Amino acid sequence: MRQSLLGFLLLLTVAQAQTWNMATPYPPANFHTQNILQFAKEVEEATGGRLKITVHPGGSLFPHPQIRPAVRNGQVQMGEVLMSLLANENPLFNLDSIPFVATSYEEARRLYQAQRPEVEKWLAQRGVVFLYAVPWPPQGLYTKRTVNTAQDLKGMRFRAYNPATARLAELLGMQPVQVEAADIPQAFATGIVEAMITSPVTGVDSQAWDFARYFYDLKAWIPKNMVVIGRRAFESLSPQDREALLQAARRAEERGWRLSQEQEDKAIQTLAARGMQVVKPSPALMADLKKVGQTM
Repeated sequence: MRQSLLGFLLLLTVAQAQTWNMATPYPPANFHTQNILQFAKEVEEATGGRLKITVHPGGSLFPHPQIRPAVRNGQVQMGEVLMSLLANENPLFNLDSIPFVATSYEEARRLYQAQRPEVEKWLAQRGVVFLYAVPWPPQGLYTKRTVNTAQDLKGMRFRAYNPATARLAELLGMQPVQVEAADIPQAFATGIVEAMITSPVTGVDSQAWDFARYFYDLKAWIPKNMVVIGRRAFESLSPQDREALLQAARRAEERGWRLSQEQEDKAIQTLAARGMQVVKPSPALMADLKKVGQTM
């Protein structure tokens, strides 16, 4: 009788164990991905192996624009998404990508604290549970030639990665071209784009020194990635394992904000060491960009 009971309990434990897939759009070495891998490890340890999360980096499971719909539809349990990618669905997601609204980590955190309750509510109404968000380092301008004013940008083919950057390009007289992070080197090499605004970390990930000469440290905005989970997947967990997941998410968020700040200076130093000119933008260029930001 005792052996039968032990066997039943063992089978029950095995039956309750789950392996989830998580789609992320960025490369394995990126600090966002590394943070997620640590998060997955902590979840597995905290649940005693009842929940294992397999992380699929670099858009290998779904292209970036398809990740959030795939989570919502149950095609994948979890995903990481740039928040501002959803700006066309709700302007709330665009706030952290408007130029010069929040340019320091302190300002970015205050903005996030204001955003988060409404983001959670909006996603919940669509079957998605918000877990946490981590910022990118402040965004800078990459070009092949010098830029002293906004006039120098006119006519350039510009890499857009969300509605805000597409709108920015249009207001500056550039031609926006949608290019995902994984495709940046090829887009520059083939002349599809000639300039981009992105973080120094993305510049290192894409080896920007191979195709751009200048990095203008604009600190224009601090966008965030969010990690989300499908509601049905979340509700399939026991209360104990849900709490373990949420606690791991809280640690990942704090760790991610710290990593972002650490990576900013390190990445800028790498760009310079690789031969790029790290340039302080001219007052005229900053004035032009801030004027456009007010329009947005």
